[in-house]
Amino acid sequence: MRTRPTSAYSVASRFVGTTEVDGNLANPQILAMLQLDQRWPSDDAVPWCSAFVNYVAWLMDLPRSGSLRARSWLTVGQEIHISQAEQGFDVVIFKRGDGVQPGPSELDAPGHVAWFDQITPNGRVRVLGGNQGDTVSYAIYPLRDILGVRRLA
Repeated sequence: MRTRPTSAYSVASRFVGTTEVDGNLANPQILAMLQLDQRWPSDDAVPWCSAFVNYVAWLMDLPRSGSLRARSWLTVGQEIHISQAEQGFDVVIFKRGDGVQPGPSELDAPGHVAWFDQITPNGRVRVLGGNQGDTVSYAIYPLRDILGVRRLA
């Protein structure tokens, strides 16, 4: 008997290793994630971290941003502090890019979104996300790059 996933994080973990396809082709699974809310992406060579979070949220019937912009998640769910984050239904939104980046009030700026995994012993945040090295994988980011944490359920 199979057990059902009990959290969005557990569903997301089933996609670990899903990777972009080099060249003119696209991974159909990533393309489906991208085209869930936006019809314009024709390949997987575009930022798709938000598409991955939207797709998992859609599978779990959770609130979604419906946008490919990572910072769009700053308006979804309930705002919580990183110290309250738990593996399960929490997403972390990061600022990205070189130089000084705008704060969380600017939604139309570079960002990254992923499912919260844990705070590491050395005080960084580990997340499970899409488009991390062109694949669904685990990555570690500094706490100073966090723009917000949102609880979806």
